[in-house]
Amino acid sequence: MSNTIVLSDKINNLSESATIKMAKLGRELTAKGVNVISLSFGEPDFPTPNHIKEAAKKAMDDNYTYYSPVPGYPDLRKAIVNKLKEENNLDYDISQIVVSTGAKQSLANVIMCLINPGDEVIIPTPYWVSYSEMVKLADGESVFIDATIESDFKISAAELEAAITPKTKLFMFSSPCNPTGSMYSKDELESLAKVFEKYPNIYILSDEIYEHINFTGKHESIAQFDSIKDRVIVVNGFSKAYAMTGWRVGYLAANAAIAAATDKLQGQITSGTCSIAQRAALAAYEGGLESVLLMRDAFLKRRGIVYNLLKDIPGVKTNLPEGAFYFFPDISSFFGKKTETGEVIKDSADMVLYLLNTGHVATVGGDSFGNNDCIRFSYAASEENLIEALKRIKNALAKLQ
Repeated sequence: MSNTIVLSDKINNLSESATIKMAKLGRELTAKGVNVISLSFGEPDFPTPNHIKEAAKKAMDDNYTYYSPVPGYPDLRKAIVNKLKEENNLDYDISQIVVSTGAKQSLANVIMCLINPGDEVIIPTPYWVSYSEMVKLADGESVFIDATIESDFKISAAELEAAITPKTKLFMFSSPCNPTGSMYSKDELESLAKVFEKYPNIYILSDEIYEHINFTGKHESIAQFDSIKDRVIVVNGFSKAYAMTGWRVGYLAANAAIAAATDKLQGQITSGTCSIAQRAALAAYEGGLESVLLMRDAFLKRRGIVYNLLKDIPGVKTNLPEGAFYFFPDISSFFGKKTETGEVIKDSADMVLYLLNTGHVATVGGDSFGNNDCIRFSYAASEENLIEALKRIKNALAKLQ
Protein backbone atom coordinates (compact mmCIF):
# COMPACT_ATOMS: atom_id res chain seq x y z
CA MET A 1 0.00 0.00 0.00
CA SER A 2 1.54 3.31 -1.09
CA ASN A 3 1.01 6.72 0.44
CA THR A 4 -0.49 9.54 -1.62
CA ILE A 5 2.20 11.87 -2.87
CA VAL A 6 1.44 15.46 -1.90
CA LEU A 7 3.19 17.79 -4.32
CA SER A 8 3.73 21.50 -3.83
CA ASP A 9 1.13 24.00 -4.95
CA LYS A 10 3.74 25.58 -7.20
CA ILE A 11 4.28 22.45 -9.26
CA ASN A 12 0.59 21.55 -9.29
CA ASN A 13 -0.24 25.01 -10.65
CA LEU A 14 2.50 24.90 -13.26
CA SER A 15 1.47 24.13 -16.84
CA GLU A 16 3.32 21.58 -18.93
CA SER A 17 5.24 23.12 -21.84
CA ALA A 18 2.91 22.96 -24.83
CA THR A 19 5.74 22.55 -27.32
CA ILE A 20 7.16 19.61 -25.39
CA LYS A 21 3.69 18.09 -24.99
CA MET A 22 2.95 18.20 -28.72
CA ALA A 23 6.35 16.76 -29.57
CA LYS A 24 5.63 13.91 -27.17
CA LEU A 25 2.22 13.22 -28.74
CA GLY A 26 3.86 13.20 -32.16
CA ARG A 27 6.46 10.69 -31.02
CA GLU A 28 3.74 8.45 -29.56
CA LEU A 29 1.91 8.42 -32.90
CA THR A 30 5.16 7.74 -34.73
CA ALA A 31 5.81 4.77 -32.42
CA LYS A 32 2.53 3.31 -33.67
CA GLY A 33 3.82 3.35 -37.22
CA VAL A 34 2.26 6.64 -38.36
CA ASN A 35 4.39 8.91 -40.54
CA VAL A 36 4.24 12.16 -38.55
CA ILE A 37 5.96 15.36 -39.67
CA SER A 38 6.86 17.26 -36.51
CA LEU A 39 6.87 21.04 -36.79
CA SER A 40 6.27 21.61 -33.08
CA PHE A 41 9.80 22.13 -31.78
CA GLY A 42 11.80 25.33 -32.19
CA GLU A 43 15.02 23.62 -33.14
CA PRO A 44 17.27 24.14 -36.17
CA ASP A 45 17.54 20.96 -38.21
CA PHE A 46 21.17 21.68 -39.07
CA PRO A 47 24.06 19.95 -37.28
CA THR A 48 26.33 22.02 -35.08
CA PRO A 49 29.15 23.42 -37.27
CA ASN A 50 32.29 21.28 -37.30
CA HIS A 51 34.66 23.86 -35.82
CA ILE A 52 32.46 24.04 -32.74
CA LYS A 53 32.35 20.27 -32.33
CA GLU A 54 36.13 20.09 -32.77
CA ALA A 55 36.56 22.66 -30.00
CA ALA A 56 34.52 20.45 -27.67
CA LYS A 57 36.70 17.43 -28.49
CA LYS A 58 39.82 19.47 -27.84
CA ALA A 59 38.37 20.72 -24.54
CA MET A 60 38.06 17.13 -23.34
CA ASP A 61 41.60 16.36 -24.44
CA ASP A 62 42.75 19.52 -22.62
CA ASN A 63 40.96 18.30 -19.47
CA TYR A 64 38.25 20.93 -19.27
CA THR A 65 36.39 18.39 -17.16
CA TYR A 66 36.20 20.14 -13.81
CA TYR A 67 33.70 22.52 -12.26
CA SER A 68 33.52 25.78 -14.17
CA PRO A 69 33.14 29.24 -12.57
CA VAL A 70 29.50 29.91 -11.72
CA PRO A 71 29.12 32.90 -14.11
CA GLY A 72 31.15 31.23 -16.87
CA TYR A 73 34.77 31.07 -17.96
CA PRO A 74 36.33 34.56 -18.12
CA ASP A 75 37.46 34.13 -21.74
CA LEU A 76 33.96 33.15 -22.85
CA ARG A 77 32.49 36.12 -21.01
CA LYS A 78 35.08 38.35 -22.66
CA ALA A 79 34.10 36.93 -26.06
CA ILE A 80 30.47 37.78 -25.27
CA VAL A 81 31.49 41.33 -24.31
CA ASN A 82 33.33 41.64 -27.63
CA LYS A 83 30.36 40.25 -29.56
CA LEU A 84 27.96 42.70 -27.93
CA LYS A 85 30.28 45.60 -28.79
CA GLU A 86 31.10 44.58 -32.35
CA GLU A 87 27.66 43.35 -33.45
CA ASN A 88 25.32 45.43 -31.29
CA ASN A 89 27.39 48.48 -30.28
CA LEU A 90 26.63 47.73 -26.62
CA ASP A 91 29.28 48.29 -23.95
CA TYR A 92 29.55 45.82 -21.08
CA ASP A 93 32.22 44.60 -18.67
CA ILE A 94 32.68 40.87 -18.06
CA SER A 95 31.32 41.44 -14.53
CA GLN A 96 27.98 42.15 -16.24
CA ILE A 97 27.88 38.82 -18.10
CA VAL A 98 26.53 35.60 -16.60
CA VAL A 99 26.62 32.38 -18.61
CA SER A 100 23.85 29.89 -17.86
CA THR A 101 22.57 26.49 -18.93
CA GLY A 102 20.63 27.89 -21.86
CA ALA A 103 18.87 31.21 -22.40
CA LYS A 104 15.85 29.71 -20.64
CA GLN A 105 17.80 29.56 -17.37
CA SER A 106 18.99 33.12 -17.88
CA LEU A 107 15.36 34.27 -18.21
CA ALA A 108 14.33 32.33 -15.12
CA ASN A 109 17.28 33.67 -13.13
CA VAL A 110 16.32 37.27 -13.89
CA ILE A 111 12.67 36.76 -12.99
CA MET A 112 13.54 35.01 -9.71
CA CYS A 113 15.96 37.81 -8.81
CA LEU A 114 13.59 40.69 -9.59
CA ILE A 115 10.03 39.59 -8.88
CA ASN A 116 8.38 39.62 -5.47
CA PRO A 117 4.91 38.19 -4.76
CA GLY A 118 2.31 40.44 -6.35
CA ASP A 119 4.70 42.24 -8.68
CA GLU A 120 3.32 42.65 -12.19
CA VAL A 121 5.15 41.60 -15.32
CA ILE A 122 3.90 43.02 -18.62
CA ILE A 123 4.09 40.51 -21.47
CA PRO A 124 2.91 41.28 -25.02
CA THR A 125 1.00 38.42 -26.60
CA PRO A 126 1.71 36.22 -28.40
CA TYR A 127 4.61 35.21 -26.16
CA TRP A 128 6.86 32.23 -25.64
CA VAL A 129 5.05 29.61 -23.57
CA SER A 130 7.46 29.65 -20.61
CA TYR A 131 7.34 33.40 -19.86
CA SER A 132 4.12 33.40 -17.88
CA GLU A 133 4.94 30.12 -16.14
CA MET A 134 8.26 31.53 -14.93
CA VAL A 135 6.43 34.57 -13.57
CA LYS A 136 3.99 32.22 -11.84
CA LEU A 137 6.88 30.36 -10.16
CA ALA A 138 8.13 33.68 -8.79
CA ASP A 139 4.64 34.46 -7.41
CA GLY A 140 4.33 37.40 -9.77
CA GLU A 141 1.32 38.41 -11.86
CA SER A 142 1.43 38.39 -15.65
CA VAL A 143 -0.29 41.31 -17.36
CA PHE A 144 -0.88 40.65 -21.04
CA ILE A 145 -1.13 43.14 -23.90
CA ASP A 146 -2.83 41.46 -26.82
CA ALA A 147 -1.28 42.07 -30.23
CA THR A 148 -3.00 40.81 -33.36
CA ILE A 149 -1.99 39.72 -36.82
CA GLU A 150 -3.24 43.08 -38.14
CA SER A 151 -0.48 44.87 -36.17
CA ASP A 152 2.08 42.24 -37.17
CA PHE A 153 1.79 40.98 -33.58
CA LYS A 154 3.52 44.08 -32.15
CA ILE A 155 2.32 46.51 -29.48
CA SER A 156 2.37 50.31 -29.55
CA ALA A 157 3.80 52.71 -27.00
CA ALA A 158 0.26 53.76 -26.07
CA GLU A 159 -0.75 50.16 -25.37
CA LEU A 160 2.36 49.68 -23.23
CA GLU A 161 1.70 52.78 -21.16
CA ALA A 162 -1.95 51.83 -20.64
CA ALA A 163 -0.86 48.52 -19.08
CA ILE A 164 1.53 50.06 -16.53
CA THR A 165 0.38 50.24 -12.91
CA PRO A 166 2.14 51.04 -9.63
CA LYS A 167 2.76 47.26 -9.32
CA THR A 168 4.59 46.93 -12.64
CA LYS A 169 8.15 45.67 -12.07
CA LEU A 170 9.18 44.09 -15.37
CA PHE A 171 8.43 44.10 -19.08
CA MET A 172 9.54 41.04 -21.05
CA PHE A 173 9.43 40.34 -24.76
CA SER A 174 11.34 38.72 -27.61
CA SER A 175 12.47 40.24 -30.89
CA PRO A 176 12.62 38.40 -33.23
CA CYS A 177 9.60 36.86 -31.57
CA ASN A 178 8.77 33.30 -30.74
CA PRO A 179 6.06 32.36 -31.83
CA THR A 180 5.33 35.00 -34.50
CA GLY A 181 8.70 35.83 -36.06
CA SER A 182 7.84 39.52 -35.73
CA MET A 183 10.65 42.03 -35.18
CA TYR A 184 10.59 45.49 -33.64
CA SER A 185 12.32 48.20 -35.68
CA LYS A 186 14.61 50.77 -34.10
CA ASP A 187 11.85 53.40 -34.26
CA GLU A 188 9.34 51.05 -32.64
CA LEU A 189 11.78 50.18 -29.85
CA GLU A 190 12.59 53.85 -29.32
CA SER A 191 8.90 54.62 -28.84
CA LEU A 192 8.71 51.93 -26.14
CA ALA A 193 11.92 53.23 -24.55
CA LYS A 194 10.42 56.71 -24.26
CA VAL A 195 7.60 55.21 -22.20
CA PHE A 196 10.06 53.44 -19.90
CA GLU A 197 11.91 56.71 -19.38
CA LYS A 198 8.86 57.93 -17.45
CA TYR A 199 8.87 54.87 -15.15
CA PRO A 200 12.36 54.41 -13.61
CA ASN A 201 11.32 51.44 -11.46
CA ILE A 202 10.46 49.16 -14.39
CA TYR A 203 13.04 46.72 -15.78
CA ILE A 204 13.07 45.41 -19.33
CA LEU A 205 13.92 41.79 -20.12
CA SER A 206 14.84 41.51 -23.80
CA ASP A 207 14.99 37.98 -25.18
CA GLU A 208 17.21 38.17 -28.28
CA ILE A 209 17.92 34.47 -28.83
CA TYR A 210 16.75 34.68 -32.49
CA GLU A 211 18.92 37.71 -33.21
CA HIS A 212 20.76 36.21 -36.18
CA ILE A 213 17.74 34.56 -37.76
CA ASN A 214 16.36 37.77 -39.17
CA PHE A 215 15.60 38.80 -42.71
CA THR A 216 15.71 42.60 -42.35
CA GLY A 217 19.48 42.95 -42.44
CA LYS A 218 20.03 44.29 -38.93
CA HIS A 219 19.02 43.28 -35.44
CA GLU A 220 17.92 46.08 -33.11
CA SER A 221 18.21 45.79 -29.33
CA ILE A 222 16.25 47.92 -26.89
CA ALA A 223 19.46 48.11 -24.83
CA GLN A 224 20.87 50.61 -27.37
CA PHE A 225 19.00 53.49 -25.73
CA ASP A 226 21.25 54.98 -23.05
CA SER A 227 18.34 56.43 -21.08
CA ILE A 228 17.14 52.95 -20.09
CA LYS A 229 20.14 50.68 -20.74
CA ASP A 230 20.90 50.24 -17.04
CA ARG A 231 17.45 48.67 -16.60
CA VAL A 232 17.60 46.41 -19.66
CA ILE A 233 18.63 42.78 -19.28
CA VAL A 234 19.64 41.27 -22.60
CA VAL A 235 19.32 37.48 -22.86
CA ASN A 236 20.91 35.58 -25.72
CA GLY A 237 22.62 32.28 -26.42
CA PHE A 238 24.00 29.84 -28.94
CA SER A 239 21.15 27.39 -29.55
CA LYS A 240 19.38 28.97 -32.52
CA ALA A 241 22.10 30.84 -34.44
CA TYR A 242 24.74 28.12 -34.10
CA ALA A 243 22.45 25.06 -34.07
CA MET A 244 23.59 24.25 -30.53
CA THR A 245 20.27 23.42 -28.85
CA GLY A 246 21.60 20.37 -27.03
CA TRP A 247 24.70 22.12 -25.75
CA ARG A 248 22.64 24.30 -23.40
CA VAL A 249 24.61 27.56 -23.27
CA GLY A 250 22.97 30.96 -22.87
CA TYR A 251 23.85 34.20 -21.17
CA LEU A 252 22.62 37.52 -19.92
CA ALA A 253 24.13 41.00 -20.02
CA ALA A 254 22.86 43.35 -17.34
CA ASN A 255 23.50 46.02 -14.77
CA ALA A 256 26.30 44.71 -12.50
CA ALA A 257 23.99 44.37 -9.48
CA ILE A 258 21.49 42.24 -11.41
CA ALA A 259 24.29 40.14 -12.89
CA ALA A 260 25.71 39.55 -9.40
CA ALA A 261 22.27 38.54 -8.12
CA THR A 262 21.79 35.99 -10.89
CA ASP A 263 25.31 34.68 -10.24
CA LYS A 264 24.35 34.21 -6.58
CA LEU A 265 21.11 32.42 -7.47
CA GLN A 266 22.77 30.19 -10.03
CA GLY A 267 25.40 29.21 -7.47
CA GLN A 268 22.67 27.64 -5.37
CA ILE A 269 20.82 25.88 -8.20
CA THR A 270 23.07 24.64 -11.00
CA SER A 271 26.48 26.26 -10.44
CA GLY A 272 28.53 26.73 -13.62
CA THR A 273 27.38 25.60 -17.07
CA CYS A 274 28.95 22.48 -18.61
CA SER A 275 32.67 23.10 -19.09
CA ILE A 276 32.86 21.35 -22.48
CA ALA A 277 29.85 23.23 -23.84
CA GLN A 278 31.39 26.54 -22.79
CA ARG A 279 34.58 25.83 -24.73
CA ALA A 280 32.42 25.01 -27.75
CA ALA A 281 30.51 28.28 -27.28
CA LEU A 282 33.78 30.21 -27.21
CA ALA A 283 34.74 28.64 -30.55
CA ALA A 284 31.34 29.62 -31.94
CA TYR A 285 31.90 33.30 -31.19
CA GLU A 286 35.53 33.24 -32.26
CA GLY A 287 34.72 31.43 -35.52
CA GLY A 288 32.72 34.19 -37.17
CA LEU A 289 29.28 34.25 -38.74
CA GLU A 290 29.78 32.25 -41.94
CA SER A 291 27.88 29.17 -40.79
CA VAL A 292 25.21 31.36 -39.17
CA LEU A 293 24.55 33.25 -42.39
CA LEU A 294 24.34 30.04 -44.43
CA MET A 295 21.65 28.74 -42.08
CA ARG A 296 19.84 32.07 -42.16
CA ASP A 297 19.77 32.00 -45.96
CA ALA A 298 18.31 28.48 -45.89
CA PHE A 299 15.61 29.65 -43.46
CA LEU A 300 14.83 32.59 -45.73
CA LYS A 301 14.25 30.25 -48.67
CA ARG A 302 12.04 28.00 -46.55
CA ARG A 303 10.06 30.99 -45.31
CA GLY A 304 9.22 31.88 -48.91
CA ILE A 305 8.12 28.33 -49.69
CA VAL A 306 5.87 28.09 -46.63
CA TYR A 307 4.42 31.58 -47.06
CA ASN A 308 3.31 30.85 -50.60
CA LEU A 309 1.80 27.50 -49.59
CA LEU A 310 -0.02 29.04 -46.61
CA LYS A 311 -1.53 31.78 -48.76
CA ASP A 312 -2.95 29.04 -50.97
CA ILE A 313 -5.02 27.53 -48.14
CA PRO A 314 -8.58 28.97 -48.03
CA GLY A 315 -9.53 30.29 -44.60
CA VAL A 316 -5.96 30.68 -43.30
CA LYS A 317 -4.67 34.18 -42.57
CA THR A 318 -0.95 34.81 -42.12
CA ASN A 319 1.62 37.58 -41.90
CA LEU A 320 5.14 37.41 -43.33
CA PRO A 321 7.49 36.97 -40.34
CA GLU A 322 10.69 39.02 -40.43
CA GLY A 323 12.72 36.68 -38.24
CA ALA A 324 12.99 33.42 -36.29
CA PHE A 325 11.70 30.27 -38.04
CA TYR A 326 8.00 30.18 -37.20
CA PHE A 327 4.66 30.96 -38.75
CA PHE A 328 1.72 31.82 -36.52
CA PRO A 329 -1.29 31.74 -38.85
CA ASP A 330 -4.81 32.65 -37.80
CA ILE A 331 -7.05 29.60 -38.26
CA SER A 332 -10.09 30.89 -36.35
CA SER A 333 -12.29 30.74 -39.47
CA PHE A 334 -12.42 26.96 -38.95
CA PHE A 335 -13.77 27.18 -35.39
CA GLY A 336 -17.24 25.70 -35.16
CA LYS A 337 -16.68 23.33 -38.06
CA LYS A 338 -16.96 19.58 -37.67
CA THR A 339 -14.59 16.74 -38.42
CA GLU A 340 -15.65 13.73 -40.46
CA THR A 341 -16.48 11.94 -37.18
CA GLY A 342 -18.68 14.82 -35.98
CA GLU A 343 -16.33 16.45 -33.47
CA VAL A 344 -16.43 20.25 -33.33
CA ILE A 345 -13.22 22.26 -33.65
CA LYS A 346 -13.75 24.76 -30.85
CA ASP A 347 -10.31 26.31 -30.49
CA SER A 348 -6.63 26.06 -31.37
CA ALA A 349 -6.08 23.15 -28.99
CA ASP A 350 -8.73 21.14 -30.87
CA MET A 351 -7.20 22.19 -34.16
CA VAL A 352 -3.68 20.97 -33.42
CA LEU A 353 -4.97 17.61 -32.21
CA TYR A 354 -7.04 17.33 -35.40
CA LEU A 355 -4.06 18.19 -37.59
CA LEU A 356 -1.95 15.64 -35.72
CA ASN A 357 -4.46 12.80 -35.85
CA THR A 358 -5.88 13.49 -39.32
CA GLY A 359 -3.09 15.29 -41.17
CA HIS A 360 -0.25 13.68 -39.20
CA VAL A 361 1.49 17.03 -38.72
CA ALA A 362 2.52 18.14 -35.23
CA THR A 363 1.98 21.85 -34.53
CA VAL A 364 1.29 23.81 -31.32
CA GLY A 365 -1.93 25.55 -30.27
CA GLY A 366 -1.84 29.33 -30.04
CA ASP A 367 -3.67 29.25 -26.71
CA SER A 368 -0.36 28.35 -25.06
CA PHE A 369 1.22 31.47 -26.59
CA GLY A 370 -1.58 33.79 -25.54
CA ASN A 371 -3.59 33.85 -28.80
CA ASN A 372 -6.20 31.16 -29.24
CA ASP A 373 -6.99 32.16 -32.84
CA CYS A 374 -3.66 30.88 -34.14
CA ILE A 375 -1.37 27.88 -34.27
CA ARG A 376 2.42 27.83 -34.36
CA PHE A 377 4.61 25.70 -36.51
CA SER A 378 8.31 25.76 -37.16
CA TYR A 379 9.85 25.77 -40.63
CA ALA A 380 13.15 24.47 -39.27
CA ALA A 381 12.66 21.34 -41.36
CA SER A 382 13.66 20.14 -44.81
CA GLU A 383 11.99 21.73 -47.82
CA GLU A 384 10.58 18.32 -48.74
CA ASN A 385 8.97 17.88 -45.33
CA LEU A 386 7.63 21.42 -45.31
CA ILE A 387 5.97 21.01 -48.71
CA GLU A 388 4.44 17.69 -47.65
CA ALA A 389 3.33 19.07 -44.26
CA LEU A 390 1.55 22.05 -45.84
CA LYS A 391 -0.13 19.71 -48.32
CA ARG A 392 -1.37 17.56 -45.44
CA ILE A 393 -2.60 20.60 -43.50
CA LYS A 394 -4.45 21.94 -46.55
CA ASN A 395 -6.14 18.58 -47.17
CA ALA A 396 -7.08 18.13 -43.50
CA LEU A 397 -8.63 21.61 -43.30
CA ALA A 398 -10.58 20.99 -46.51
CA LYS A 399 -12.29 18.01 -44.85
CA LEU A 400 -13.83 20.17 -42.11
CA GLN A 401 -17.53 20.91 -42.64
